[in-house]
Amino acid sequence: MNNKFFAYFSKKDLFGLGLIFLMVFSRLIPHPPNFTPIIAVAIMSGYFFKKIHLSFFVLLISMLLSDLFIGFYKNMFIVYLSLFLITYIFFNISRKIEVKNLIIYSFIGSLIFYLITNFGFWLFGSIYEKNLNGLIYCYYLAIPFFTKTLVSTIFFSYLAFFANYFYIKKFI
Repeated sequence: MNNKFFAYFSKKDLFGLGLIFLMVFSRLIPHPPNFTPIIAVAIMSGYFFKKIHLSFFVLLISMLLSDLFIGFYKNMFIVYLSLFLITYIFFNISRKIEVKNLIIYSFIGSLIFYLITNFGFWLFGSIYEKNLNGLIYCYYLAIPFFTKTLVSTIFFSYLAFFANYFYIKKFI
């Protein structure tokens, strides 16, 4: 590759980039439904990269590459929109991410994803009635998926946090 490409990134950026692509790769291997690292990627990209456009770019490329293999789907726009919102929010508070509050941030990121994607599924889908009862029922039926999403977000966020911590301690 071109040396100018690598000159744009610090050692910490390159480690974060590699870690994020590794986490996204895990979407391609067999896993329980909704147990993916993608919300953790959205949360942690602001922690890894100090330029928001780089956080957005890495998330977009990661999602497009994995969706290329998994397959594109009807509500991709809603999923991507929710992930970009999560990235934006957590980029702005990335300096505050610590071991003690990462579980709360994982909950908030998962909740944002749950609320936006299920609202989109209700709004653009044909399964639920287009009224308040239909929306509530949509959210109700999605609770088991939220649980798996939350557990995976906590798991992958802490995994990325500690991998980065030990990398910095040992190599930087």
